[in-house]
Amino acid sequence: MADPMKRLPVQPVERALKVIAGRWKAIILYQLFDQPRRLTELKGQMPRISQKVLIQQLREMEEHGLVRREIFQQVPPRVDYSVTALGLSLEPIIRSLCVWGRKHAADLDDLASLSECRLPPAERVAAA
Repeated sequence: MADPMKRLPVQPVERALKVIAGRWKAIILYQLFDQPRRLTELKGQMPRISQKVLIQQLREMEEHGLVRREIFQQVPPRVDYSVTALGLSLEPIIRSLCVWGRKHAADLDDLASLSECRLPPAERVAAA
C-alpha cells in the first residue's frame, strides 16, 4: 500500500478535510471520544454502516494517526479501537459541527428528527 501521507493535499484546510472526509469518519471519532470501543460496539452505535465500510474507515484513520487499534492476545481475540491524542485534538471541531448541525436543523424547522449532542467530560473541557 502506498504511503498515506504522500496522498494527502498540501493545503492545510484541504488536508484536514481529506483526513476526516467521508460519511462515517467524524461519527466514528465522535463515538470514540468517550471511551475505547470494540468493533461490535461501534457497529451497534451506527447500525446503517456496513462492517466492511466501518473497518475501511477505521483503517484509514489508523493510517492517518487518528485512531489506535489494540489487539489483545486472548481467546477469542479482542480488538479495541481508541482515539489517539491527534484524533482527540479534533474533538472540539467535531462537537462544534454537532452543535452547528442542530442549529441548522432548528433553522429549517427539522430539529425533532435529530439526536442530542453529547457534551465532553468536564475534565477535558477544563484542560482545553
